[in-house]
Amino acid sequence: MSERTRVTACVAVGANLGDALEAVRQAVIDLGRLPSTQVELTSSFYRSAPYEAQGPDFINAVVRMATGLTAPDLLAALQALESAAGRERPYLNAPRTLDLDLIFYGLACMDSPALTVPHPRWQERAFVLLPLAEVAPDRVTPAMLAAVAGQAIERVG
Repeated sequence: MSERTRVTACVAVGANLGDALEAVRQAVIDLGRLPSTQVELTSSFYRSAPYEAQGPDFINAVVRMATGLTAPDLLAALQALESAAGRERPYLNAPRTLDLDLIFYGLACMDSPALTVPHPRWQERAFVLLPLAEVAPDRVTPAMLAAVAGQAIERVG
């Protein structure tokens, strides 16, 4: 993909094992180092209780970036960053050293066994919606925020 065909992508970043705050900070830096990719905006960082999961609280953020990577290549790069950070998947929704979810890839809609975009559950999660509202406010409505208002979340920086 050429530099002229960059796509705006939004990636949710989270961690709840080890130094989660540092893991999220480092992930933001690492996202900016991906080939043909530039971080445009990073949300505030949030602390949230695990959602449909167990373990310590998460640190979360959302990054908006311009990328020349295809959606499958971006997903592969995100998974490589997770692996490099020690991410293991012993069971569904296990605690994690780093979690990178591709929420949006431009306006693309795709559904395959490997990748679904937009992320299928992005509207259900305060830890996605609140930071997403900071970096892509056109994607988040007041009704969406009201629907997740009962989920425990607080801004930490």
